[in-house]
Amino acid sequence: MTPLSLLLSSLLKHRECLQKAAAFCQVPPGLHHRSFSSCLWKQKSDAAQHGDGQLLSQQPGVKKCAASVCSSSSDGQDPAGRLWAVYNESKRRTEGMHFGVIPTNSVDPNTIFANNEMSLRDIEIYGFDYDYTLAFYSSHLHTLIFNIARDILITNHRYPEDLRKYEYIPDFAVRGLHYDVQKALLMKIDAFHYIQLGTVYRGLHPVRDEEVIAMYEGCHVPLEIMSDFYGKSSHGHTMKQFMDIFSLPEMTLLSCVNDFFMRHNIDYEPVHLYKDVKEAIRDVHVKGIMYRAVEADIGKYICYGEQSHAVLKKLSEHGKKMFLITNSPFDFVDRGMSYIVGKDWRDLFDVVIVQADKPSFFNDRRRPFRRVTDKGTLLWDRIHRLEKGQIYKQGNLYEFLRLTGWRGSKVLYFGDHIYSDLADLTLKHGWRTGAIIPELRKEIKIINTKQYVHMMAWLQALTGLIEQMQVHRDPASQAVVEEWIRERDAMRPQTKDIFNSQFGSLFRTYHNPTYFSRRLSRFADIYMSSISCLLNYNLQHTFFPRRTPLQHESPFWPEHTLAGLNVSSQLHGNKAESK
Repeated sequence: MTPLSLLLSSLLKHRECLQKAAAFCQVPPGLHHRSFSSCLWKQKSDAAQHGDGQLLSQQPGVKKCAASVCSSSSDGQDPAGRLWAVYNESKRRTEGMHFGVIPTNSVDPNTIFANNEMSLRDIEIYGFDYDYTLAFYSSHLHTLIFNIARDILITNHRYPEDLRKYEYIPDFAVRGLHYDVQKALLMKIDAFHYIQLGTVYRGLHPVRDEEVIAMYEGCHVPLEIMSDFYGKSSHGHTMKQFMDIFSLPEMTLLSCVNDFFMRHNIDYEPVHLYKDVKEAIRDVHVKGIMYRAVEADIGKYICYGEQSHAVLKKLSEHGKKMFLITNSPFDFVDRGMSYIVGKDWRDLFDVVIVQADKPSFFNDRRRPFRRVTDKGTLLWDRIHRLEKGQIYKQGNLYEFLRLTGWRGSKVLYFGDHIYSDLADLTLKHGWRTGAIIPELRKEIKIINTKQYVHMMAWLQALTGLIEQMQVHRDPASQAVVEEWIRERDAMRPQTKDIFNSQFGSLFRTYHNPTYFSRRLSRFADIYMSSISCLLNYNLQHTFFPRRTPLQHESPFWPEHTLAGLNVSSQLHGNKAESK
């Protein structure tokens, strides 16, 4: 179990703490234990789908019993004093139990996490995207993209020369953010379409919560203005969701240009700015500027190549068929794969498709495959079969399925883009899907820290106290509960800032999953920080999602003590058989 779940489980086992709380406020022990512990339980799984804890009002018999809670005291202590005694005891327990949890119960960043049960023994064919799946890039690439696109704005679109003073800010944005094209606002939205206040930025500066609420008449973003299925702002949708890792420089450039215009009081049209930045970023890719720069100094930009090679070699040795479908051009892929694997990299793949134009590749039946020579010449002959060692351009998935027969759940495809790589495959074609989320490694390291464990444990305990004690309607008790609420409100931004000062975690708002998390759980059977995580598992392994209780189900289920824990140490003994 995770450090946090271990801590909270330990808190639950100390019933004397809860019994003391019940005694102080004359709460029937069963009532207090159930509601308070159910709230504490809620943080045991990072995969929780809803709020901080099970609401007191949702539990049978609570409303009837709550009316008589704390109505009198045998020891004569005032109501506020009783509540503060419960608070202090809870805090003492929380602070006293987080030490020593981390070293032996941390989450292994090399774990593969499951949204849907899947067995590798059923997988006969493995497919891969290229960028950020087989090829991982250093931070230099984002700086390169930002600088080239910024210069294109100045040179081709006549933007002010002083924009050159802006440089790429590596830690400004996170993936999965939404951008309101008409209002020029960058923000994080949760799984229920609610804006996370404190994460709305105009340019490089946060927008006050009151202004956000006034602009959107609350915090909810209606479905009709949300981004479309692929995260795009089209057909009346005014929101664009940035799901691609390559989009980090785009978000930063948008914010920098917005910042420049606002600082200099320049009147501008946000829609034009968005389209110009989008076009500049597209030119960086389409015109080959980025590709040529990476090819010229490939060691500077590509990293972790030996791990991808090891995965491909392992699958090949086990007789698995493999294919590559990428939007990148052949010369770029060939240069990168030769660096990662060697000149004979094509021998590992049964089919290689470049410039596929995903996600259109998965939906447009009209485009035929076209063979490409090693020198990049396009051939005109009709394709009757997809041959090993050959390179194909464009095409479509329906023709791919007809020519290969690779259908259904025997195929597992890996990619980093939730929409362009995975959505259509799982929804329309029944392939199994694996999401590569490089940011996962950093977030897990933060989750494993004592600072985070202690902060979240106390936040959950405090939430439980508020939930339990809000039933006391006397002024003194209400004043105490209001003070607890203020403390909770002050703590919650800290749970954001520990991941990213502007936008927080990729996976959570304060307590709800992000919109990104919602799509990840729907479109990816499994997810991991890198393709190298496969090296820790044999090819007969079955991945099981954690069965986390729904809000109306009992929280007192056995812990999944092996889920996500020290996977590397647990699997070292199996590495010989997994190779």
